[in-house]
Amino acid sequence: MALRTLARASQSSSSNAKTGSGAAATRLGGTVSDSALTAKIKSKMALDDHVEARDINIDTSATIVTLTGIVKSNDERDRAVRLARDTEGVTKVVDRLQVRKS
Repeated sequence: MALRTLARASQSSSSNAKTGSGAAATRLGGTVSDSALTAKIKSKMALDDHVEARDINIDTSATIVTLTGIVKSNDERDRAVRLARDTEGVTKVVDRLQVRKS
């Protein structure tokens, strides 16, 4: 009888721990999601032949992406903004990119 009581208490404790960790994951969900979005956009830019990814800073907060830095042309700027906008999960892109003057 004591073993059954101990087993039930253990299951209840385990269930409570899972519920608590789920709530923590929800609270951190925005941060993890934002980091994942930033990484995904950086990867897309790094693989793109028309964008110098290392010259562009990407900041993501609450699925809103802000692009800053200096690019070589309007075409590069447009491409960088498009890559960010076309990333699943991004709700808005704030374009603060500057075109380098020749």
